[in-house]
Amino acid sequence: METATSSTGMDMGSELQRELNPLENARLQFEEAAQRLKLDPNFVQIIKEPRRATIVKLPVHMDDGSFRVFTGYRVQHSIIRGPAKGGIRFHPDVTLEEVMALAAWMTWKCAVVGIPFGGGKGGIACDPTKMSRGELERLTRRYTADLIDVIGPESDVPAPDVNTNQQTMAWIMDTYSMHARHTVTSVVTGKPLELGGSAGRREATGRGVLFVVREAAKKLGMSLKGAKVAVQGFGNVGSVAAELLAKDGALIVAVSDVHGGVANPKGLHLPTLLRHVEAKKTVAHFPGGTPVEGKNILEIPCDILIPAALENQITNKNAGRVSARIIAEGANGPTTHQADKILNKAGVMVIPDILANSGGVTVSYFEWVQDRQGYFWREDEVNQRLEQIMVQAFHDVTHMAEEHKVSLRVAAFMLAIKRVVDAIQLRGVYA
Repeated sequence: METATSSTGMDMGSELQRELNPLENARLQFEEAAQRLKLDPNFVQIIKEPRRATIVKLPVHMDDGSFRVFTGYRVQHSIIRGPAKGGIRFHPDVTLEEVMALAAWMTWKCAVVGIPFGGGKGGIACDPTKMSRGELERLTRRYTADLIDVIGPESDVPAPDVNTNQQTMAWIMDTYSMHARHTVTSVVTGKPLELGGSAGRREATGRGVLFVVREAAKKLGMSLKGAKVAVQGFGNVGSVAAELLAKDGALIVAVSDVHGGVANPKGLHLPTLLRHVEAKKTVAHFPGGTPVEGKNILEIPCDILIPAALENQITNKNAGRVSARIIAEGANGPTTHQADKILNKAGVMVIPDILANSGGVTVSYFEWVQDRQGYFWREDEVNQRLEQIMVQAFHDVTHMAEEHKVSLRVAAFMLAIKRVVDAIQLRGVYA
């Protein structure tokens, strides 16, 4: 028996697919900002597409004796302002389109904070939760070996991302160094301190969120003391941001992770929650609040919302139910282009990902500098330099927003694109 599908249903399905496509969102964000800058179309064409996209097939010897072939990606969107910079994620849903979008966002992120990097990103389609440490090491080393002519301190510098960490970076650094026949610490950032990592790197993205939230609150005349904060994604970024905001007097009223969530309108006790997470590896079942399911945390009554999970969490379906006055995007691409319009119309201040979560890449830049000079800074120096850059970037973006009467996201893209185009004009185009 055949079933009929209405054209309306198909249209709605394709419309939703477009809204949730990270590459489409990156394109729309770019085009809106580029149009307002009235750029020369030739320059737009140069910076719109990635300069290089590499796909590798990775045969890996599994613990049971079999071989599995994984697909890996590395995209360099731009190297106009310096080496490509961007993380490597291990996730079952990694696609070339997603990596291309994330690489473009890295170009704009580095330009917004004014550090001399372009944008890159990498990923492997795999489920690390179902792989042993040995399998992950073999996968990482094979991926590095296959990209040995792509990555490098002067060309493309990876870092941790979703489901990768310091250990992953140590394996990449070691594999690259074995091929180079000498130790090359500056090929990756986010390494262990013992292998040339930077003090303050682990907390850098969450600390950067704190710095821009502070400035946003000042801009709105809002005190952080007693401000209610909800955090979606209680991993490295979300947990650090929550802990630091709580120290500034904010009430963390809700947190969530992939396993569940918990809320308490009077505030969750952060030290106890952090101990619970350390023991249970999840915020779920924390006895200090009531359970929250799925994306419902985005609609919890709060003053400040920090989406620090994955892309496409705030869409046109739930944006109208967000109560926060400030949204600080700890994750990459958590708000779709359509949702952005709804939030902007409602007067919500959205601090875009390319600004809000750029603390990580900023301290990665510090790590790269320290590795190259062989001299390392104290953590208080790292944090002080980070605050200076994040505060300056926030005010550069708000100045652009006020001058052109646009949202902070459009302003951040305008500022970033202008800086990249300025670099092209100064360098010229080799042909």
